[in-house]
Amino acid sequence: MSIALTNATAPIAGRVRAYFAPVDRATSAPSIFDPAQSGTFPIDTPPAPWLDLGWIANFARKAETKVNPLRSGAPAIVQTQVRTEVEATVSLEFESWGKIQLALSSGSDQMNLLATATGAVANGSGGVAGTAVPLVNSDSTSTTLDVGSASANFAVGELVAVDIDYAGQTGYVGSGVSAAYVASAAAVNSDINYIRRVTLNVGRIVSIASGILTLGSPLLAGTPAAGMKVSPLTGFCDREGGRFFQEWSALFVFDGEQGDRVLYHYPRLQAMQGSAEIVSALTGTATGLAAPLERMRLAAAFRALPVTDANDSAQVVCFRSYLPGPMRAV
Repeated sequence: MSIALTNATAPIAGRVRAYFAPVDRATSAPSIFDPAQSGTFPIDTPPAPWLDLGWIANFARKAETKVNPLRSGAPAIVQTQVRTEVEATVSLEFESWGKIQLALSSGSDQMNLLATATGAVANGSGGVAGTAVPLVNSDSTSTTLDVGSASANFAVGELVAVDIDYAGQTGYVGSGVSAAYVASAAAVNSDINYIRRVTLNVGRIVSIASGILTLGSPLLAGTPAAGMKVSPLTGFCDREGGRFFQEWSALFVFDGEQGDRVLYHYPRLQAMQGSAEIVSALTGTATGLAAPLERMRLAAAFRALPVTDANDSAQVVCFRSYLPGPMRAV
Protein backbone atom coordinates (compact mmCIF):
# COMPACT_ATOMS: atom_id res chain seq x y z
CA MET A 1 0.00 0.00 0.00
CA SER A 2 1.43 3.37 -0.98
CA ILE A 3 0.48 6.76 0.36
CA ALA A 4 0.42 9.59 -2.13
CA LEU A 5 2.28 12.71 -1.15
CA THR A 6 1.05 16.19 -1.91
CA ASN A 7 3.21 18.14 -4.31
CA ALA A 8 5.20 20.86 -2.61
CA THR A 9 4.44 24.47 -3.50
CA ALA A 10 6.15 27.77 -2.85
CA PRO A 11 5.73 28.81 0.81
CA ILE A 12 2.94 31.31 1.41
CA ALA A 13 2.76 33.57 4.48
CA GLY A 14 1.50 37.01 5.35
CA ARG A 15 4.48 38.43 7.22
CA VAL A 16 7.93 37.66 8.60
CA ARG A 17 8.57 37.40 12.35
CA ALA A 18 11.85 38.64 13.86
CA TYR A 19 13.70 37.26 16.86
CA PHE A 20 16.98 38.55 18.24
CA ALA A 21 19.40 37.24 20.87
CA PRO A 22 22.58 38.54 22.51
CA VAL A 23 26.12 38.25 21.18
CA ASP A 24 28.93 38.13 23.74
CA ARG A 25 30.84 41.14 22.45
CA ALA A 26 34.01 40.37 24.41
CA THR A 27 34.41 36.96 22.73
CA SER A 28 32.21 37.47 19.61
CA ALA A 29 30.28 34.35 20.68
CA PRO A 30 26.80 34.46 19.13
CA SER A 31 23.53 32.86 20.16
CA ILE A 32 23.15 29.79 17.95
CA PHE A 33 19.76 28.57 16.75
CA ASP A 34 19.56 24.85 15.94
CA PRO A 35 16.71 24.25 13.45
CA ALA A 36 17.00 20.49 13.91
CA GLN A 37 16.16 20.85 17.60
CA SER A 38 13.94 23.93 17.75
CA GLY A 39 12.81 24.72 14.20
CA THR A 40 9.13 24.02 14.88
CA PHE A 41 8.81 26.22 17.99
CA PRO A 42 5.43 27.99 18.46
CA ILE A 43 5.62 31.34 16.71
CA ASP A 44 4.66 33.27 19.86
CA THR A 45 7.02 31.48 22.27
CA PRO A 46 10.58 31.28 20.96
CA PRO A 47 13.16 29.23 22.87
CA ALA A 48 15.59 31.01 25.20
CA PRO A 49 17.51 33.25 24.74
CA TRP A 50 15.58 34.45 21.67
CA LEU A 51 13.48 37.59 22.10
CA ASP A 52 10.32 38.04 20.06
CA LEU A 53 10.44 41.48 18.43
CA GLY A 54 7.21 41.01 16.51
CA TRP A 55 6.30 41.24 12.85
CA ILE A 56 8.48 43.09 10.40
CA ALA A 57 7.83 44.62 7.00
CA ASN A 58 9.92 44.84 3.82
CA PHE A 59 12.34 42.13 4.92
CA ALA A 60 15.10 41.99 2.33
CA ARG A 61 18.18 39.80 2.45
CA LYS A 62 20.94 40.23 -0.09
CA ALA A 63 23.84 37.90 -0.76
CA GLU A 64 26.80 39.95 -1.95
CA THR A 65 29.20 37.03 -2.20
CA LYS A 66 31.39 37.31 -5.29
CA VAL A 67 32.09 34.25 -7.41
CA ASN A 68 34.83 34.64 -10.01
CA PRO A 69 36.26 32.28 -12.63
CA LEU A 70 39.73 30.83 -12.19
CA ARG A 71 41.51 30.61 -15.55
CA SER A 72 44.70 28.96 -16.73
CA GLY A 73 46.47 28.16 -19.98
CA ALA A 74 46.96 30.12 -23.18
CA PRO A 75 44.46 31.14 -24.19
CA ALA A 76 43.08 31.37 -20.68
CA ILE A 77 40.21 28.97 -20.13
CA VAL A 78 37.95 28.80 -17.10
CA GLN A 79 38.97 25.75 -15.09
CA THR A 80 36.82 26.30 -12.00
CA GLN A 81 35.27 29.01 -9.88
CA VAL A 82 36.31 30.55 -6.60
CA ARG A 83 34.62 32.72 -4.02
CA THR A 84 36.65 35.88 -3.68
CA GLU A 85 34.40 37.65 -1.15
CA VAL A 86 31.66 36.47 1.20
CA GLU A 87 29.19 39.09 2.36
CA ALA A 88 25.49 39.41 3.13
CA THR A 89 23.21 42.23 4.25
CA VAL A 90 19.72 42.38 5.73
CA SER A 91 17.25 45.26 5.83
CA LEU A 92 13.83 45.44 7.45
CA GLU A 93 11.25 47.66 9.10
CA PHE A 94 9.99 46.93 12.60
CA GLU A 95 6.20 47.04 12.97
CA SER A 96 6.56 47.54 16.74
CA TRP A 97 8.46 50.20 18.67
CA GLY A 98 10.22 49.12 21.85
CA LYS A 99 13.54 49.48 23.64
CA ILE A 100 15.31 46.71 21.72
CA GLN A 101 13.81 47.63 18.34
CA LEU A 102 14.93 51.21 18.91
CA ALA A 103 18.42 50.12 19.93
CA LEU A 104 18.78 47.83 16.93
CA SER A 105 17.65 50.47 14.48
CA SER A 106 19.74 53.21 16.10
CA GLY A 107 22.94 51.60 14.88
CA SER A 108 24.94 52.84 17.86
CA ASP A 109 24.48 53.01 21.64
CA GLN A 110 21.09 54.22 22.81
CA MET A 111 20.33 56.24 25.91
CA ASN A 112 17.65 55.82 28.54
CA LEU A 113 16.21 59.20 29.48
CA LEU A 114 16.77 58.84 33.21
CA ALA A 115 14.77 61.14 35.49
CA THR A 116 17.04 64.13 36.09
CA ALA A 117 18.25 65.53 39.38
CA THR A 118 16.73 68.77 40.59
CA GLY A 119 18.33 71.71 38.80
CA ALA A 120 20.17 69.53 36.26
CA VAL A 121 21.51 71.40 33.22
CA ALA A 122 19.62 70.54 30.03
CA ASN A 123 21.35 68.02 27.74
CA GLY A 124 20.29 66.46 24.45
CA SER A 125 20.39 62.86 25.73
CA GLY A 126 19.27 63.70 29.26
CA GLY A 127 20.87 65.71 32.02
CA VAL A 128 22.49 64.52 35.25
CA ALA A 129 20.30 61.75 36.67
CA GLY A 130 18.77 61.63 40.11
CA THR A 131 20.00 59.18 42.74
CA ALA A 132 19.24 55.55 41.91
CA VAL A 133 17.36 53.37 44.39
CA PRO A 134 19.13 50.20 45.63
CA LEU A 135 17.36 46.86 45.85
CA VAL A 136 16.98 46.29 49.58
CA ASN A 137 16.68 42.50 49.66
CA SER A 138 17.91 39.49 47.72
CA ASP A 139 14.36 38.34 46.95
CA SER A 140 13.97 40.40 43.77
CA THR A 141 13.28 38.47 40.58
CA SER A 142 13.22 39.26 36.88
CA THR A 143 9.68 40.67 37.31
CA THR A 144 9.64 41.91 40.93
CA LEU A 145 11.94 44.54 42.40
CA ASP A 146 12.09 44.94 46.18
CA VAL A 147 12.91 48.59 46.92
CA GLY A 148 11.25 48.75 50.36
CA SER A 149 9.93 52.11 51.49
CA ALA A 150 11.43 53.77 48.40
CA SER A 151 8.51 52.31 46.44
CA ALA A 152 6.66 55.52 47.36
CA ASN A 153 8.93 57.31 44.89
CA PHE A 154 7.68 55.23 41.95
CA ALA A 155 4.35 55.14 40.14
CA VAL A 156 2.40 52.46 38.31
CA GLY A 157 3.05 52.82 34.58
CA GLU A 158 6.54 54.25 35.09
CA LEU A 159 9.55 52.92 33.19
CA VAL A 160 12.69 51.85 35.08
CA ALA A 161 16.27 50.90 34.27
CA VAL A 162 17.94 48.26 36.47
CA ASP A 163 21.71 47.87 36.49
CA ILE A 164 24.90 48.37 38.49
CA ASP A 165 26.70 51.63 39.22
CA TYR A 166 29.44 52.80 36.91
CA ALA A 167 32.69 52.54 38.88
CA GLY A 168 35.39 53.15 36.32
CA GLN A 169 34.81 50.04 34.18
CA THR A 170 36.15 50.08 30.62
CA GLY A 171 35.12 47.92 27.70
CA TYR A 172 31.61 46.65 27.04
CA VAL A 173 29.02 47.55 29.70
CA GLY A 174 25.39 46.65 30.29
CA SER A 175 23.78 43.61 31.94
CA GLY A 176 22.23 40.95 29.73
CA VAL A 177 23.39 42.55 26.48
CA SER A 178 26.37 44.80 25.80
CA ALA A 179 24.79 48.23 25.47
CA ALA A 180 27.85 50.45 24.95
CA TYR A 181 31.63 50.48 24.93
CA VAL A 182 33.51 52.66 27.41
CA ALA A 183 37.03 53.70 26.42
CA SER A 184 37.80 55.51 29.67
CA ALA A 185 36.11 56.84 32.79
CA ALA A 186 36.82 60.37 31.60
CA ALA A 187 34.88 59.71 28.39
CA VAL A 188 31.67 59.20 30.40
CA ASN A 189 32.50 61.81 33.05
CA SER A 190 32.74 59.01 35.64
CA ASP A 191 28.92 59.19 35.76
CA ILE A 192 27.74 56.74 38.42
CA ASN A 193 24.49 56.31 36.45
CA TYR A 194 26.14 55.74 33.06
CA ILE A 195 25.45 51.99 32.85
CA ARG A 196 21.79 52.54 33.76
CA ARG A 197 21.76 55.31 31.17
CA VAL A 198 22.62 52.85 28.37
CA THR A 199 21.41 49.47 29.68
CA LEU A 200 18.81 47.43 27.83
CA ASN A 201 17.72 45.97 31.18
CA VAL A 202 14.51 48.00 31.43
CA GLY A 203 10.88 47.40 32.31
CA ARG A 204 7.53 49.03 33.05
CA ILE A 205 5.92 48.98 36.50
CA VAL A 206 2.42 47.46 36.42
CA SER A 207 1.75 47.32 40.17
CA ILE A 208 3.26 48.39 43.50
CA ALA A 209 2.57 46.66 46.81
CA SER A 210 4.48 46.13 50.07
CA GLY A 211 7.62 47.74 48.71
CA ILE A 212 7.63 45.55 45.59
CA LEU A 213 7.64 46.96 42.07
CA THR A 214 6.08 44.41 39.71
CA LEU A 215 7.11 44.67 36.07
CA GLY A 216 4.99 43.87 33.05
CA SER A 217 7.66 41.65 31.48
CA PRO A 218 10.89 39.99 32.66
CA LEU A 219 14.10 41.97 32.70
CA LEU A 220 16.44 41.08 29.86
CA ALA A 221 19.25 40.17 32.29
CA GLY A 222 16.99 38.02 34.48
CA THR A 223 17.15 38.09 38.26
CA PRO A 224 18.97 41.25 39.40
CA ALA A 225 22.57 40.74 40.49
CA ALA A 226 24.05 42.09 43.70
CA GLY A 227 24.65 45.81 43.57
CA MET A 228 22.00 46.62 40.98
CA LYS A 229 19.94 49.76 41.48
CA VAL A 230 16.75 51.15 39.97
CA SER A 231 16.40 54.46 38.13
CA PRO A 232 13.10 55.81 36.77
CA LEU A 233 13.12 56.94 33.16
CA THR A 234 10.79 58.74 30.78
CA GLY A 235 11.78 57.24 27.44
CA PHE A 236 14.66 56.48 25.09
CA CYS A 237 17.02 58.55 22.97
CA ASP A 238 19.38 57.59 20.16
CA ARG A 239 21.84 59.81 18.37
CA GLU A 240 23.26 60.07 14.88
CA GLY A 241 26.93 59.21 15.26
CA GLY A 242 28.90 57.48 17.99
CA ARG A 243 31.55 54.76 17.97
CA PHE A 244 29.53 51.76 19.11
CA PHE A 245 28.01 49.22 16.69
CA GLN A 246 24.99 47.21 17.74
CA GLU A 247 25.64 43.48 17.18
CA TRP A 248 23.08 40.74 17.73
CA SER A 249 22.17 37.24 16.63
CA ALA A 250 19.01 37.20 14.50
CA LEU A 251 16.38 34.71 13.42
CA PHE A 252 13.71 35.51 10.83
CA VAL A 253 10.79 33.13 10.37
CA PHE A 254 8.54 32.86 7.32
CA ASP A 255 5.74 30.69 8.73
CA GLY A 256 3.89 29.10 5.82
CA GLU A 257 0.12 28.74 5.75
CA GLN A 258 0.48 25.16 4.50
CA GLY A 259 2.52 23.93 7.44
CA ASP A 260 5.93 24.67 5.98
CA ARG A 261 8.46 27.08 7.46
CA VAL A 262 11.52 28.96 6.22
CA LEU A 263 14.05 30.14 8.80
CA TYR A 264 16.92 32.57 8.23
CA HIS A 265 19.51 32.48 11.00
CA TYR A 266 22.20 35.15 11.06
CA PRO A 267 24.48 34.37 14.04
CA ARG A 268 26.10 37.82 13.92
CA LEU A 269 24.43 40.89 12.52
CA GLN A 270 26.07 44.28 13.00
CA ALA A 271 24.20 47.51 12.36
CA MET A 272 25.28 49.27 9.16
CA GLN A 273 23.26 52.48 9.30
CA GLY A 274 22.11 55.12 11.75
CA SER A 275 18.57 55.66 12.98
CA ALA A 276 15.96 55.98 10.24
CA GLU A 277 12.19 55.74 9.86
CA ILE A 278 9.84 54.86 7.03
CA VAL A 279 6.60 56.86 6.95
CA SER A 280 3.55 55.66 5.02
CA ALA A 281 -0.02 56.91 4.85
CA LEU A 282 -2.73 54.87 6.57
CA THR A 283 -5.57 53.98 4.25
CA GLY A 284 -9.18 54.01 5.33
CA THR A 285 -8.71 56.63 8.06
CA ALA A 286 -11.56 58.82 9.20
CA THR A 287 -12.47 61.81 7.06
CA GLY A 288 -12.51 65.33 8.39
CA LEU A 289 -9.10 65.08 10.05
CA ALA A 290 -6.83 68.10 9.97
CA ALA A 291 -4.19 65.89 8.31
CA PRO A 292 -4.18 62.27 7.12
CA LEU A 293 -2.79 59.73 9.57
CA GLU A 294 0.61 58.20 8.85
CA ARG A 295 2.44 55.18 10.22
CA MET A 296 6.11 55.45 11.17
CA ARG A 297 8.14 52.23 11.10
CA LEU A 298 11.68 51.80 12.40
CA ALA A 299 14.06 51.04 9.54
CA ALA A 300 17.12 48.91 10.21
CA ALA A 301 19.95 47.52 8.10
CA PHE A 302 22.65 45.05 9.08
CA ARG A 303 25.79 43.43 7.71
CA ALA A 304 26.34 39.74 8.49
CA LEU A 305 29.60 38.71 10.16
CA PRO A 306 31.04 35.17 9.99
CA VAL A 307 30.93 32.18 12.30
CA THR A 308 32.49 28.73 11.99
CA ASP A 309 30.09 25.82 11.41
CA ALA A 310 31.06 23.03 13.82
CA ASN A 311 30.09 20.36 11.28
CA ASP A 312 32.84 21.13 8.76
CA SER A 313 34.67 24.30 9.92
CA ALA A 314 33.17 26.33 7.08
CA GLN A 315 33.09 30.10 7.53
CA VAL A 316 29.49 31.19 6.95
CA VAL A 317 27.35 34.27 7.53
CA CYS A 318 23.80 32.86 7.27
CA PHE A 319 21.90 29.58 7.63
CA ARG A 320 18.67 29.20 5.63
CA SER A 321 16.54 26.25 6.72
CA TYR A 322 13.40 24.88 5.07
CA LEU A 323 11.02 22.70 7.04
CA PRO A 324 8.56 21.07 4.58
CA GLY A 325 4.89 20.89 5.43
CA PRO A 326 3.40 17.53 6.49
CA MET A 327 3.10 14.89 3.78
CA ARG A 328 4.66 17.13 1.16
CA ALA A 329 6.80 15.64 -1.59
CA VAL A 330 10.48 16.41 -1.18
